[in-house]
Amino acid sequence: MSAPKHVLFVCTGNTCRSPLAEGLLRKALGSRGDYRVSSAGVAASCGGPASRETTAVLRKRGVELEDFASRPVSAALLEAATHVFAMTESQLGTLASRFPEHADKLYLVCEFADIPGQGVGIDVPDPIGMGRAAYEDVARVLEHAIPGIIAFIDQTWQK
Repeated sequence: MSAPKHVLFVCTGNTCRSPLAEGLLRKALGSRGDYRVSSAGVAASCGGPASRETTAVLRKRGVELEDFASRPVSAALLEAATHVFAMTESQLGTLASRFPEHADKLYLVCEFADIPGQGVGIDVPDPIGMGRAAYEDVARVLEHAIPGIIAFIDQTWQK
């Protein structure tokens, strides 16, 4: 088994997109023990739950987010992460400007999402306030990105 990889997903409030990505990646990895997965937000408060819609979309896919609590991104979280995936170019820019020492581990989720009929996108859309269908759309984008994310990490990670 290779050295553990720690994937950190980052969105704005750490209640919708990043916990959705966290849950979907954990499901995709199954019983692999060489990954740790977590999430945070560039403007998150501490201790909030994942949104109802996020929880429902994950549950529909057989995923439970146990003991989830929102949290702001920090230098310590970035230090512990081997790979950080932001949902938008704006969040990626925020991370790069606030934590330039970690620029080499920052990526945009949609760099890895080759969606049939759309190609590679730029941002994972923010579903907040848009209803359950918007969360399902976000889940589909993430489900297209996750295989590419896993392949990229597996091919490039050496420790």
